[in-house]
Amino acid sequence: MLNISVIIPVYNAAAFLVKAVESALMLPEVKEILLIEDNSTDSSLQVCEQLQANHDQIRFFQHPDKKNHGAAASRNLGLKKASQKFIAFLDADDYYLRNRFEAEKIYFKDEKVQGVFGALGTEFLTEKGKSEYLQKFKNADLTTVNFPAEGKQVFKGLLGLTERTFGTFFHLNTLTVRKKTLLKHGIFFNEKLRVHQDSEFILRLAFHCYLKSGIIDKAVAIRGIHDDNRITKIVQYSTEYNERQLIFWKSLYDWSKKEKIGDDAQKHIYLQKKAFELSTEKGVVKWSDFLLTLIKYPEILRTKYRFTYLQQ
Repeated sequence: MLNISVIIPVYNAAAFLVKAVESALMLPEVKEILLIEDNSTDSSLQVCEQLQANHDQIRFFQHPDKKNHGAAASRNLGLKKASQKFIAFLDADDYYLRNRFEAEKIYFKDEKVQGVFGALGTEFLTEKGKSEYLQKFKNADLTTVNFPAEGKQVFKGLLGLTERTFGTFFHLNTLTVRKKTLLKHGIFFNEKLRVHQDSEFILRLAFHCYLKSGIIDKAVAIRGIHDDNRITKIVQYSTEYNERQLIFWKSLYDWSKKEKIGDDAQKHIYLQKKAFELSTEKGVVKWSDFLLTLIKYPEILRTKYRFTYLQQ
């Protein structure tokens, strides 16, 4: 039997939190649920307190200063408080399905496997949320890799460096990892990133640890799409989007310089960073810089975000 701690950061999620918690409580592998309340302005605090009072598996925490610190800091607090051997994550407006840990029961019998991930589905909770989501992402397919992968293939696939198409990425809601693995490598969420901290965490985890794809042909968890989803609020290729992508790729680049991640991966991360540096700068002089960079690094036109500068 797996013994799992589920970490749920909570910020203004009063309308969704009970469903999220109940979806985790129904799974026998879940031995504790850590609610990290992040100074919400709605009634989330009261909902957390009531849930803790009603269920022995629930442990409720706030940051010591009772202020808002963001999802990264909330998840890190949960990691420090977690008492079980395995860690799973869940966003407060999403929920698990009954098959959430089916693959984990099999793959974690092998001590080599340090983390397992699966596929995330989508549920539209409002028409406005649906419209914004489909306008940005075009479809509501499963969020996951599109072929089975494990070990170093996962890290390379997330960067688009495998021969086969790897898909986009896998979502934190579908990841289960050994706690001792995180502690051994000192892997926590980057609290300097207010967005994309989950993507950076997953990439660093995939480099240091042996991850394996689990159920990827059907959902193991569901993301709820509603009017206030942060994922749909930033317009793709907008100035704000490019600036946030630059912070993300710069953080990864700074990390990559400290690790021996391989020349291909290092170059890919550098090119992504460079592309967003160019996409956030304007003016004729910067256009000349852009063209000179293309001459020096023509690969930049084949990166995932190759048109961000031109579409600004």
